[in-house]
Amino acid sequence: MALFSRRKKSDSDDASAARLDSAIEPGEQPVDPAGPSDAAPATESADAAPAQATPTVGISMSSFRGVGAAPEAAPQLTNAPPVADRPSARQPGAMEAPEAPETVPGLRDNVLLGNALAEVNGQPEPNQLLNVARQLLQGHVFLRVKGDARALVAEGKDLPLAVANRGDEQLVLAYTGGLALRASVEADGDRDTSAMGQPIMALLRHVLAGPYAGVILDPASEEHRAVLPSALLERMVAEADPELRIKTLLCETRGDETPGAIVDAIIADAPLWIAVNRAGEDGPIGVAESRSAAGERFLEVFTHPLELLALGRGDQPLPIKRAQLSKALATDGGLTGILIDAAGPWIRMTRDELAPLIALAEVDETPAS
Repeated sequence: MALFSRRKKSDSDDASAARLDSAIEPGEQPVDPAGPSDAAPATESADAAPAQATPTVGISMSSFRGVGAAPEAAPQLTNAPPVADRPSARQPGAMEAPEAPETVPGLRDNVLLGNALAEVNGQPEPNQLLNVARQLLQGHVFLRVKGDARALVAEGKDLPLAVANRGDEQLVLAYTGGLALRASVEADGDRDTSAMGQPIMALLRHVLAGPYAGVILDPASEEHRAVLPSALLERMVAEADPELRIKTLLCETRGDETPGAIVDAIIADAPLWIAVNRAGEDGPIGVAESRSAAGERFLEVFTHPLELLALGRGDQPLPIKRAQLSKALATDGGLTGILIDAAGPWIRMTRDELAPLIALAEVDETPAS
């Protein structure tokens, strides 16, 4: 399966490509004569692109235990007490994503993913890896293509993606931006390279459909690299909104239309989760809320289980349907609104902004005639 192998390029396409040499300073080493041929995928050996040992399915670190698993009985949002405040391993992040530079002309860096990798120092801690995984689920990444990606796409040819070989395994190389990709070029000297921006869900589906063992992010970035095995990628995709509607809206530049667009996505049944926990072995199940200094109550909602698990609070994700969320808001007038993706980028939405969703409570409960 090749990415963009047989499709016409249009101005509205999310993926774009650029010759990497437009972003490389002059005077660097020429193409390595022993490098891969034009017909072969660009590769990096395990020595050239060292990476930590690929985690096994144990990457779940028991915190992935509850992903996608429904409890025996779903808690009633209107009756369960809010979970008491607990110390969090990760403090809430910034409300909005930082501005993304273009280190390769025409391709914006993935700053949020780069910031998550910057927290890694050698072997990632479990919560660091979960944080990298959650930030991977937004925007795009850069891929390294052997040859001129634009010309290959125009000719309908397969794109030879750069991979790393480790034993019998192949891992696709992905990058947060032009500087990270340039570091790989400097490491192996192969200048016959293009940078291509690729929507993340398309890349993940490509990896899972192919013979790959996973993805290496920023492989030449010394200690700030991460390996995400296919077992984790598969669970990420299974729980994700195929269009990443709300996640994308939170990561992009916001305007007056953003809250309305998020409500539209919720009404269209974009998948959401809440955080639940039990107070003691036999205690009641509680639902996590965020409270302001003024005492305002915001129900915590998450666009993916990873958004909750990366916080490291010990809560478990529980899917919540549109009808459940609208009913909870309609029946609990003390709720000020909802807080989406507390780890950041996040947004608080008030009852006024959620009015179209709240109005659905009566519609959803009306029996069909």
